Amino acid sequence: MKAIDREAKKQVTKSVGKNILKDRIFEGLVILFSILSIVPLIFILSYIFAKGFPKLFIPEFWISAPPVGQSKVAIETIGMNYGGIANGIIGTFFVVIMAAFIAVPLGVMTGVYLAENRQSKIVNAIEVAVDMIQGVPSIIFGIFINIWLVTTMKAGYSAIAGSISLALMMLPIVIKSTEETIKLIPDTLKEAAVALGTPYYKVILKIIVPAAMSGIVTGVLVGVTRIAGETAPLIFTAFGNPNVNYNVTQPMETLPTLIYNNARSASPNLIENAWGASAALVVLVLLLNILTKVVVNKWKVKF
Repeated sequence: MKAIDREAKKQVTKSVGKNILKDRIFEGLVILFSILSIVPLIFILSYIFAKGFPKLFIPEFWISAPPVGQSKVAIETIGMNYGGIANGIIGTFFVVIMAAFIAVPLGVMTGVYLAENRQSKIVNAIEVAVDMIQGVPSIIFGIFINIWLVTTMKAGYSAIAGSISLALMMLPIVIKSTEETIKLIPDTLKEAAVALGTPYYKVILKIIVPAAMSGIVTGVLVGVTRIAGETAPLIFTAFGNPNVNYNVTQPMETLPTLIYNNARSASPNLIENAWGASAALVVLVLLLNILTKVVVNKWKVKF
């Protein structure tokens, strides 16, 4: 009997040892593939910062724009630095803020409607449309707005056209984040408010939306991060402008289009500016991502 027990213990020990070995191998593979997945990002970021990081410590790079009144050829010939990125920073700020003003109210209202009417056939159709919009390549939005607003309606290239194309890209992100966050809120919270005689619109505005504010803010920040680095839609809409421009009805430069235009130049000065603008854009996106993480961790939906 004791011999049988000893044999059984050996089999159990052997089986446990095999399982532990398999677990460690699997864990090692997971860690290995996780490290491999971030290697390209490390190489890209290190190359961008190696090329453009020194530019970030030059004050003129932030506050100046390409000089007006002299041709690029003349400036490149005498070896002057062809301005900074002030026009791109200002343009990016205007375009992104206007896109957010368009996408956030519409996205939040749509998300609330989808979450509050889950059994409706219209909701299913809207959700399919949102998923399709989310999968559309960014350049398509630029071409669409170019044909519809810039060409057909003869509005011309402008920051407004650029912000509309970016708002279309941002819209599905805000809708999805709002909808999924509201679905996490217990129905008993809404039922209690309705039972006390609170009108339905006040339940939504005073209880549901504030309770879902963390998810909504997170979606907005993710959407802003998503559109801040887009280039293709803005080439067909905002177009670009070498001057510092505050008129949103006129062509306006942004950091992505500035990088695109300068990187295509044969001038070493403009290429250096492109690398510096790339580093500035990466820092901006990184700060937005950190802010998103802070919001998520601090204002999680808890019930």
